[in-house]
Amino acid sequence: METLSYETIIDAPLQKVWDILWGPETYGQWTQYFGAGSSVMKSDWQVGGKTYFLNEKGDGMVSTIDSLDEPKQIVFKHLGMTENGVEDTQSKEVMEWSGCFEKYFLIDLDGKTKLHTEVQVEKEWRDHMNTGFTKGLMVVKSLAEGVSFSAV
Repeated sequence: METLSYETIIDAPLQKVWDILWGPETYGQWTQYFGAGSSVMKSDWQVGGKTYFLNEKGDGMVSTIDSLDEPKQIVFKHLGMTENGVEDTQSKEVMEWSGCFEKYFLIDLDGKTKLHTEVQVEKEWRDHMNTGFTKGLMVVKSLAEGVSFSAV
């Protein structure tokens, strides 16, 4: 397991960046680069509760919020997968990566926001995450700053 980190400076306040990251109307715009259909996040927004990262069929990851301080930081702990409405947190495949973290830190820089993200992944997912976060955070930045973005 390795930890990858990404960072960008966004000319917008913390709360606006937070709302773009987790708002239902914008979440799917920046997460599309993690795979087709990475479009929905459902959460009870409770530390220790349930959070789901899902595709259009309702399949995806089941996680929990490990730490939350809106709009400054959120840490997700990934627990397993959900497919056809069934959660898998115990299979051998899931146990190999269960417990890995995905962290978002928003730091105020006099009205601008430094967005720092960290994700723990297996090496075979490094390129996938690099593409997803690099392009995805450019979308967050463009949405927050009101500038159009086109990824090639």
